[in-house]
Amino acid sequence: MSSILRRIALLAVLCGALGLAPCSPAKAAPEYRVKAAFLFNFSQFVSWPPQAFASATAPVVIAVLGRNPFGSDLIAIVRGERVGEHPLIVRQYSDVSEVDRCHILFIDRSETARLPQILEALRGRNILTVSDIDGSAQTGVMIDLVNRDHHIRMEINNGAARASGLTISSDLLRLARIVGPKA
Repeated sequence: MSSILRRIALLAVLCGALGLAPCSPAKAAPEYRVKAAFLFNFSQFVSWPPQAFASATAPVVIAVLGRNPFGSDLIAIVRGERVGEHPLIVRQYSDVSEVDRCHILFIDRSETARLPQILEALRGRNILTVSDIDGSAQTGVMIDLVNRDHHIRMEINNGAARASGLTISSDLLRLARIVGPKA
Protein backbone atom coordinates (compact mmCIF):
# COMPACT_ATOMS: atom_id res chain seq x y z
CA MET A 1 0.00 0.00 0.00
CA SER A 2 1.37 3.40 -0.87
CA SER A 3 2.31 5.82 1.88
CA ILE A 4 -0.54 8.19 1.03
CA LEU A 5 -3.13 5.41 0.93
CA ARG A 6 -1.87 4.05 4.25
CA ARG A 7 -2.14 7.52 5.84
CA ILE A 8 -5.70 7.89 4.51
CA ALA A 9 -6.61 4.47 5.90
CA LEU A 10 -5.11 5.37 9.28
CA LEU A 11 -6.99 8.65 9.26
CA ALA A 12 -10.22 6.76 8.55
CA VAL A 13 -9.54 4.52 11.55
CA LEU A 14 -8.99 7.59 13.73
CA CYS A 15 -12.19 9.18 12.46
CA GLY A 16 -14.12 6.03 13.30
CA ALA A 17 -12.65 5.95 16.79
CA LEU A 18 -13.49 9.62 17.21
CA GLY A 19 -17.11 8.90 16.43
CA LEU A 20 -16.97 10.77 13.13
CA ALA A 21 -18.17 7.67 11.34
CA PRO A 22 -21.03 5.42 12.38
CA CYS A 23 -20.12 2.38 14.43
CA SER A 24 -22.16 -0.32 16.05
CA PRO A 25 -22.09 -0.28 19.87
CA ALA A 26 -21.98 -4.09 19.82
CA LYS A 27 -18.71 -3.96 17.84
CA ALA A 28 -17.14 -1.06 19.72
CA ALA A 29 -13.70 -1.87 21.11
CA PRO A 30 -13.04 -1.45 24.83
CA GLU A 31 -11.80 2.05 25.71
CA TYR A 32 -8.13 1.16 26.11
CA ARG A 33 -7.98 -0.94 22.96
CA VAL A 34 -9.15 2.17 21.06
CA LYS A 35 -6.61 4.31 22.94
CA ALA A 36 -3.87 1.79 22.05
CA ALA A 37 -4.83 2.21 18.38
CA PHE A 38 -4.57 5.97 18.83
CA LEU A 39 -1.03 5.63 20.19
CA PHE A 40 -0.04 3.56 17.16
CA ASN A 41 -1.65 6.07 14.79
CA PHE A 42 0.13 8.99 16.44
CA SER A 43 3.38 7.43 15.24
CA GLN A 44 2.11 7.98 11.69
CA PHE A 45 1.02 11.61 12.18
CA VAL A 46 3.87 13.09 14.24
CA SER A 47 7.35 13.99 12.99
CA TRP A 48 10.39 13.83 15.23
CA PRO A 49 13.71 15.58 14.58
CA PRO A 50 16.50 13.23 13.39
CA GLN A 51 18.35 13.50 16.73
CA ALA A 52 15.38 11.78 18.43
CA PHE A 53 16.65 8.51 16.94
CA ALA A 54 19.95 6.77 17.68
CA SER A 55 20.15 5.72 14.01
CA ALA A 56 18.16 5.78 10.77
CA THR A 57 16.66 2.39 11.64
CA ALA A 58 16.30 2.77 15.42
CA PRO A 59 12.84 1.85 16.72
CA VAL A 60 10.01 4.22 17.48
CA VAL A 61 9.43 3.56 21.18
CA ILE A 62 5.89 3.79 22.52
CA ALA A 63 5.98 3.61 26.31
CA VAL A 64 3.58 3.58 29.22
CA LEU A 65 4.43 5.40 32.44
CA GLY A 66 2.70 4.06 35.56
CA ARG A 67 0.02 1.39 35.56
CA ASN A 68 -0.48 -0.27 32.17
CA PRO A 69 -4.20 -0.02 31.30
CA PHE A 70 -3.65 -1.60 27.85
CA GLY A 71 -2.78 -5.12 28.92
CA SER A 72 -1.31 -6.81 25.86
CA ASP A 73 -3.39 -4.79 23.35
CA LEU A 74 -0.74 -2.12 22.70
CA ILE A 75 1.96 -4.72 22.03
CA ALA A 76 -0.39 -6.64 19.71
CA ILE A 77 -1.32 -3.51 17.75
CA VAL A 78 2.27 -2.42 17.05
CA ARG A 79 3.72 -5.91 16.48
CA GLY A 80 5.40 -5.98 13.06
CA GLU A 81 4.53 -2.35 12.28
CA ARG A 82 7.00 0.28 11.04
CA VAL A 83 7.19 4.01 10.53
CA GLY A 84 9.40 4.30 7.49
CA GLU A 85 12.58 2.42 8.41
CA HIS A 86 11.74 2.45 12.13
CA PRO A 87 10.12 -0.63 13.72
CA LEU A 88 7.72 0.07 16.60
CA ILE A 89 8.32 -1.32 20.08
CA VAL A 90 6.57 -0.94 23.44
CA ARG A 91 8.20 -0.29 26.82
CA GLN A 92 6.85 0.09 30.35
CA TYR A 93 8.24 2.53 32.94
CA SER A 94 7.28 2.82 36.59
CA ASP A 95 9.08 6.14 37.15
CA VAL A 96 9.90 9.09 34.87
CA SER A 97 13.59 8.76 35.80
CA GLU A 98 13.64 5.48 33.80
CA VAL A 99 12.46 7.14 30.57
CA ASP A 100 15.38 7.10 28.16
CA ARG A 101 14.97 6.96 24.37
CA CYS A 102 11.23 7.17 23.96
CA HIS A 103 9.07 8.79 21.28
CA ILE A 104 5.50 8.44 22.53
CA LEU A 105 4.85 8.30 26.27
CA PHE A 106 1.39 7.48 27.60
CA ILE A 107 1.09 8.83 31.14
CA ASP A 108 -1.43 6.72 33.03
CA ARG A 109 -3.98 8.14 35.45
CA SER A 110 -2.05 6.47 38.27
CA GLU A 111 0.49 9.30 37.76
CA THR A 112 -2.01 12.15 38.23
CA ALA A 113 -0.43 13.45 41.45
CA ARG A 114 3.05 13.47 39.86
CA LEU A 115 2.03 14.97 36.49
CA PRO A 116 3.69 18.39 37.04
CA GLN A 117 6.99 16.72 38.01
CA ILE A 118 6.79 14.32 35.06
CA LEU A 119 6.24 17.14 32.58
CA GLU A 120 9.12 19.11 34.10
CA ALA A 121 11.43 16.08 33.81
CA LEU A 122 10.47 15.65 30.13
CA ARG A 123 10.67 19.36 29.20
CA GLY A 124 12.59 19.93 25.96
CA ARG A 125 12.87 16.23 25.12
CA ASN A 126 11.54 14.97 21.78
CA ILE A 127 8.80 12.89 23.45
CA LEU A 128 5.13 13.08 22.48
CA THR A 129 3.26 13.00 25.79
CA VAL A 130 -0.21 11.47 25.77
CA SER A 131 -2.60 10.91 28.66
CA ASP A 132 -6.21 10.53 29.60
CA ILE A 133 -5.87 12.44 32.86
CA ASP A 134 -8.70 14.99 32.93
CA GLY A 135 -7.50 18.37 31.64
CA SER A 136 -3.94 17.15 31.05
CA ALA A 137 -3.53 19.00 27.74
CA GLN A 138 -4.31 22.24 29.54
CA THR A 139 -1.36 21.58 31.87
CA GLY A 140 1.21 20.69 29.19
CA VAL A 141 0.54 17.12 28.03
CA MET A 142 0.59 17.22 24.22
CA ILE A 143 -2.41 14.98 23.55
CA ASP A 144 -5.24 14.30 26.00
CA LEU A 145 -7.52 11.39 25.06
CA VAL A 146 -10.92 12.40 26.38
CA ASN A 147 -13.88 10.02 26.59
CA ARG A 148 -17.03 12.01 25.71
CA ASP A 149 -20.36 10.41 24.95
CA HIS A 150 -18.66 7.01 24.52
CA HIS A 151 -16.25 8.34 21.91
CA ILE A 152 -12.58 9.08 22.31
CA ARG A 153 -11.81 12.70 21.44
CA MET A 154 -8.45 14.45 21.29
CA GLU A 155 -7.39 17.68 22.89
CA ILE A 156 -4.00 18.74 21.52
CA ASN A 157 -1.60 21.23 23.04
CA ASN A 158 0.33 21.96 19.85
CA GLY A 159 2.45 24.62 21.57
CA ALA A 160 3.81 21.97 23.95
CA ALA A 161 4.57 19.67 21.00
CA ARG A 162 6.41 22.40 19.10
CA ALA A 163 8.39 23.34 22.23
CA SER A 164 9.68 19.76 22.27
CA GLY A 165 10.67 19.85 18.59
CA LEU A 166 7.72 17.77 17.36
CA THR A 167 5.46 18.46 14.40
CA ILE A 168 1.90 17.18 14.52
CA SER A 169 0.31 16.66 11.12
CA SER A 170 -2.42 19.09 10.14
CA ASP A 171 -4.55 16.01 9.33
CA LEU A 172 -4.47 15.09 13.03
CA LEU A 173 -4.87 18.66 14.24
CA ARG A 174 -8.08 19.06 12.21
CA LEU A 175 -9.64 16.18 14.19
CA ALA A 176 -8.81 17.65 17.59
CA ARG A 177 -9.74 20.46 19.89
CA ILE A 178 -6.65 22.66 20.18
CA VAL A 179 -5.89 23.84 23.73
CA GLY A 180 -3.08 25.66 25.53
CA PRO A 181 -1.21 28.78 24.43
CA LYS A 182 -2.26 30.16 21.05
CA ALA A 183 -5.23 27.77 20.94
